[in-house]
Amino acid sequence: MKQMMQFRTKEEQVADFLREGIISGRYPRGTRLKQQEIATMLNTSITPVREALKLLAAEGYVLGDSYRGATVAPFDIEASREVLSLRILLETQLVKGAVERVTGEDIAELKVLASEFATAFEAGDNEAARAANYRFHHRMFEVAALPQTLHFVQILWARYPFDLINRLKGRVSRAADEHDEMLAALIAGDSAAAMLATRQHIEAGFNELRQSVAQDRATDTPVTPNRTEK
Repeated sequence: MKQMMQFRTKEEQVADFLREGIISGRYPRGTRLKQQEIATMLNTSITPVREALKLLAAEGYVLGDSYRGATVAPFDIEASREVLSLRILLETQLVKGAVERVTGEDIAELKVLASEFATAFEAGDNEAARAANYRFHHRMFEVAALPQTLHFVQILWARYPFDLINRLKGRVSRAADEHDEMLAALIAGDSAAAMLATRQHIEAGFNELRQSVAQDRATDTPVTPNRTEK
């Protein structure tokens, strides 16, 4: 990580750990987040965990009072349609900024993260793949040095069904290829190509989920993505 990442507070570190856990599906929707368990796992006190949960509640990742307990927020596919448009708008700007500021060190780190994503998928560990997916996107967007834009994107991520999308059969493999396209454009310094690859990546996942939901409704089966990949 770059030096600026070393100055995050404990609260910010805990919040990022929990964001990754929620997006990856380690903490499924409706799961109660127990402060003491999290504090013990991260070898920290209750205070930064409590403050992190307040932050995540403000962003929409969790519901409830940080003192009495918080649960992972539920999923609303209708709200996700609006979030899709906002994600495209903001994330393409972050990628454009990343192209303008990226260094060789950044590229090397992003290649490692992309490799971790692909390796986890090949090993059949989808939870690890989803966690690596979060780290890849977050790190790429950090490069843009647009903290306010990234903050709003993280709020949008709280309302987006990453856990459902990445459980669709074959989706993780396709996402790995899409990551390669984004990274290739970044390395080439091609802002237009990087922005297009980002847009297509976001749209592809959502369109696949929408098709899966439509198929389930047409056959009167529960809205549950294919879970053959484990």
